[in-house]
Amino acid sequence: MLEPNELYLTGLKVKWDKIELYSYLRKIAAIKALDELTFNTPVTFFVGENGSGKSTLLEAIAVAYGFNPEGGTLNYSFSTYDSHSELHDALRLVRSFNKAKWGYFLRAESFYNVASAEEEYTKIQGEPQHYHEKSHGESFLSVIQRNFSQNGLYILDEPEAALSPQRQLTLLLEISKCVKNDSQFIIVTHSPILLGYPEATIISFDDGEIHPIGYEDTQSYQITKMFINDRKQILRHLFEE
Repeated sequence: MLEPNELYLTGLKVKWDKIELYSYLRKIAAIKALDELTFNTPVTFFVGENGSGKSTLLEAIAVAYGFNPEGGTLNYSFSTYDSHSELHDALRLVRSFNKAKWGYFLRAESFYNVASAEEEYTKIQGEPQHYHEKSHGESFLSVIQRNFSQNGLYILDEPEAALSPQRQLTLLLEISKCVKNDSQFIIVTHSPILLGYPEATIISFDDGEIHPIGYEDTQSYQITKMFINDRKQILRHLFEE
């Protein structure tokens, strides 16, 4: 397992002079307050409400590292819709002496496009994969199991959107295998299952700032626990309002 000083990405810094004065990035509270961020553990989670900026920063990290904005390996160059922000141009990624031998950027919202590209690339490699013939969750997990390995940097954006709770446990197992073999993960998620990964760093984008947070302090955990423990009363109050 990688030590803090061996992580492929140990941090980042934002050069705000490279971002337009009237950019929408300056209107995202957590993002506009960000000057630098440090990664200390092999698994880092970004959490927060929709619109808090977590996926915006994750995407910028991926693109600044060299990944295709829609996902895939560093070798993927397809594009169906250019929607990424200018933030990647303003990021300076802080890297250690250690260099990843492999990597993958996987996002649920553009997975169809990645799966299509995967099918074409695997035909060339002589091992054709037919991802579109499988269910969304099965193909998503197949891509993970095929592409995640040792000594890699893996950036995931809301992977739970494609996975059942049981498959999320499978993903945790895949993450654990990779971490034990010197891989690093940065993941945006709302899943209390994924957030339970042992000794991971959880960074919240809520309350207008980017800050570390404990597992049991995340909204994902608290709301899920509250709902499971008192489902009938919560639904009654919800529907009466």
